[in-house]
Amino acid sequence: MNGDTLFTIGDLARRTGLTVKAIRFYSDTGIVPPTDRSPAGYRLYDIDALTRLDLVRTLRDLGLDLAVIRQVLDREISVPEVAAAHADALEIQIRTLRLRRAVLRAVAKRGSTPEETDLMHKLAKLSDDERRRLITDFIDDTFGGLDANADFVDLMRSAMPELPDDPEPEQVDAWVELAELTQEPDFRASVRRMAQYQAAERARGDHTGLHHDLTETVRDSVGRALDAGIAPASAKAAPVIDALTARYAQTFSRADDADLRHWLLRRLEIAGDPRAERYWHLLAVINGWPVPPSLAPVFTWFAQALRADAGQPSRVE
Repeated sequence: MNGDTLFTIGDLARRTGLTVKAIRFYSDTGIVPPTDRSPAGYRLYDIDALTRLDLVRTLRDLGLDLAVIRQVLDREISVPEVAAAHADALEIQIRTLRLRRAVLRAVAKRGSTPEETDLMHKLAKLSDDERRRLITDFIDDTFGGLDANADFVDLMRSAMPELPDDPEPEQVDAWVELAELTQEPDFRASVRRMAQYQAAERARGDHTGLHHDLTETVRDSVGRALDAGIAPASAKAAPVIDALTARYAQTFSRADDADLRHWLLRRLEIAGDPRAERYWHLLAVINGWPVPPSLAPVFTWFAQALRADAGQPSRVE
């Protein structure tokens, strides 16, 4: 074979694996024009046309449209430029397919209705920015215009849902539940009350911020009481309550008296909405963070013990 060898359309079809119809189409559109004609008028192609056709087949297999292929062949854009752009497009498609797969698995797991399935699909398709905006709008609505605990608000704003490119069904499920939760008017009202309480406390001079150490103290002390089977209204609960109220009095520079205990009970009631803890649990699942054990049993026991100490009737939390 030499550079003067010419091929018929049938020859090209055998060498490239393309159909005669496809080669004729590429020829008619000028993508791979014929080099010459036989005496009988049949189209003939040289080795360059064969190489050009091989490139067309490769680019088509990669999913490029004919307009882009023509630009590549005419050297208006380079193959590396096309490859980079196409790789980016494929990355988006792959991410979309992974999300669809996760949604379908989540739907199968929860036995969703058609309406729930539609909602899950719409929420899962949101971009990272759209997901952050939904949560940011929730925070703005509940904390906006109030001088609430600045450290807590900063924590809320820093903890955004980051759904991975290839999420597990549980992560999609958690994101859908979180999105629904933040749109519940009753939950928004509950968080707003908490923000108003924080603002009122700051107006009274409380600028102490977050209290992780205090939370750990309550967890440890009440946890031991729960493990020991101590009822919150029993006499054995009194030393636990006394030690905790003394710690709160020290932290907030208050007297350890009846007023402190009423104040503390009110504080626990304001922060005691179980949906607030659920909010953080869902964020942990979405972002792949370790999910901490629930503090609900601990603070329920604490509140019940404070009510008993104050002579108030206990109630189910």
